[in-house]
Parts: sequence; structure tokens; C-alpha cells
Amino acid sequence: MVSKNFTKTTRVLAAGMAFAAITAGSAVAAEPLIIGLTSDASGQYANSGASDRRGMQMAIAEFNAKGGVLGREIKIVHIDTETTPATGSRVAERMISRENVGFMIGAVSSGVANAISQVAQKYGVVYLNTNSSSPTESGKNCHRVKFVWDGNGKNFAQAAVKNAISSYGKDWLLLTNDYVWGHNTSKATRQLAVSHGAKIIDEIMVPQGTRDFSATLLKVQQKNPKVIAAAVGGDDLKALRQQVGQLDMGAKYAWINNQQDWPDVYGLPMKNLFGVFGTTWYYKLDLPGVDDFVKRYQAMYPDTKIRVPGNVFYNGYWATRSLLEAIETAGTTNNHAVIKQLEKLRIPAATRMQHDDAYMDAKTHQMQQTVYLATANTGSNDKDDMFRILSNSSPEKVADMAAQSTCNLESFADTPVVTR
Repeated sequence: MVSKNFTKTTRVLAAGMAFAAITAGSAVAAEPLIIGLTSDASGQYANSGASDRRGMQMAIAEFNAKGGVLGREIKIVHIDTETTPATGSRVAERMISRENVGFMIGAVSSGVANAISQVAQKYGVVYLNTNSSSPTESGKNCHRVKFVWDGNGKNFAQAAVKNAISSYGKDWLLLTNDYVWGHNTSKATRQLAVSHGAKIIDEIMVPQGTRDFSATLLKVQQKNPKVIAAAVGGDDLKALRQQVGQLDMGAKYAWINNQQDWPDVYGLPMKNLFGVFGTTWYYKLDLPGVDDFVKRYQAMYPDTKIRVPGNVFYNGYWATRSLLEAIETAGTTNNHAVIKQLEKLRIPAATRMQHDDAYMDAKTHQMQQTVYLATANTGSNDKDDMFRILSNSSPEKVADMAAQSTCNLESFADTPVVTR
């Protein structure tokens, strides 16, 4: 049965108005380019899904304001993927066969992203996985049409694990969300930790949708590890952080969360923001373009509760902007031509507002980029300035070399040709 949210279609009205003003003098308007936003509006990652969409919409609005892409207005269709792989498959089928989308963008759940990408590959529609970070997305589940824009669990573990062992100790406990991202992120952490001399004393599985962590935290206290590596995300992570804070367990152990998405912690009490965690971007980085980027976000979303952009918004924005720039460079919406442009994508650090140049790995279709480690910024009087950046690692230092051996991209001959 189709959900109420399944048929919901949204448009970027401000962008459309700007485009109409620019093209008012044209005798014949070109057919619009329709892009499908495949992000969650409900389920575990609803908040991150909303932030992801805002990033996509700002990039599209900026392009429409200067005439669209190849003279075509960009319109969007959004259908809620509900943090459910089966819904993700249905959404992708509907967008391609009924909504006539040329490209699809969006994901937070790796299980949902994998489901969407299988449908996308069947039809040849280019799909950008913006924010899911299981190593399998650019490994065994890679596809010729899919491009992955977030750092993955292996990248973040590379940045954090060795330092945590030397700083905090060798007895480790793993807390793992019981689905594909949690399993694969935890597996990557385990392998790296053990290779550097750690001992995994236990792994506790956390079912998706967990809100009461009392039994889990009792087990943690009984095991008494030196380090807790948590691969828990979305609303589950919010609940975990709240209850750890209530029990004053945040400072008792060394907590590592491979990646901390901004929508999952924004507005939480600082005592709940314990541990060390990874991110791909922060709005207080002292880099060219960051201040302007924040101002553009605030101008476009003056009523949004999250007053400053975070990593999820950033990934959604840059994936969309890079796609539209690739279409412009290719001079066509032909999927094979756009894929070839994306495969050789390289963005200077100063343009992308990171410390290192970012580039697409043509063998895995994962964006290689700077990874940052952060912790709570307890000394700040600015309630929005929640992170203190501890370090940054270049793409080469955190590369997931295993992905290249497990990824087997389909050939162009086996990828349907699509031009919409």
C-alpha cells in the first residue's frame, strides 16, 4: 500500500521564480530538467533527510537563478524514502518510470541507498548517494551510475582508531546499530583496532528504533572498557547520547563515534556531546568561502531551526552542484557523458572549503576528501558553535583501499543509455 508521503511532490518555488524572470524574454522555453530527491522525511533519519534536501535545493536554486543548466529550468520531485530499503526501491521505480526524472539525489541510510542504486543501474539513471557512509556503498555494492559523496566508516576509523588506542587504552567495546551501515562500520573499526593492538572485549547490537538504552548501558558498565566505539546513528544516537549524559557516563569512558551528523546533535546539551567523532565539514572552519556559504544558507532558510549548515547539508549541496556542473561541462544530460565527467572530477580545496583538494575515485565512485576529528566545544558561549576541531587528515591518509578490490563497476556497455 502506498503511504501518504509516497506521492508528495515538492518544488523549489523561489528558484523557479528566479528562473522565470531570467527567461521571460525567451520565445520558446526548453523542457525542464527533473531531478528526483530520494531522501527520508520519516523514520530514523528524517532530520538528516531534511538537511540533505536543503543542501540540494540551495544548489538548484543557485543554478536556476543564473538560467538553469543548458538553458533548462531545474525542477524537483521529492518522495519520502521512509528510512526503509523497500520504500527506497519503490520510490526509485516510480521516479524513473512515472516522474521522468533525469537524475536522482539523496540518501542517509546505506540500506536505502543500496536499494535505490540497484534500480538506478537497471535503468541507467545517474544516482548520487549524498550522505550514507557504509564502506560497502563504494565497495561491493558500487555501481557505474552511483556516486558516493560522504566519507565512509573506514575513512573515519582510519583517522581515529590508532590515536584512541595510544591515548586511552586497548580494551574496546563496540556498540553497533543492527543494519548494514552499523555492521560494516563496526567491522572496519574492529579490523583497524585489532591491527593496532586493541582487544575487542564485546560487541553490543542496537536494534534500529531503540529508545531505551538502560540494558545496553548496564552491560557497558559491567564490561568496563577503556574505549567505546559507537556505530549508532540518527534518532537512535540522540536517545543514546541523552541517556549517557543523564548517567554521567560520557566522561567515564573514551567514546568514539566514527561520524557525527550535525542534525543528530544540534541543540543538545553540551554534556551529551561526549567523546571524539568524525565529520567532513564544519561551519567554523577558518577557510575561504565558509562565511559566505553560511550567509547564503541563512538567507535561503531564515526560519530553519538549525541556524547554521552542517556536514549533511554540505554533502547534499556539493553533490548537487557538482552534478549540475558536470552536465554543463558535458554539454548534455546523456548519462554516459555525465558519468565520465564525474569520474574525473577534482575540486580545489579553496573552492570546496576543506583543507585538501577533493577528487572522485574513478574505480569506486567515492569522493575522496578531508576527514576531520572533533569533540565538544565546551568553552564556547555561542550555542551554535558545538564542535572543536581536533585534527584534519588528507584523503590519502584515510583512503579505503579495500573498496578498490571489492568494487566491480558495470561496464558502459552494460549500462543503459539515458538522455532526458
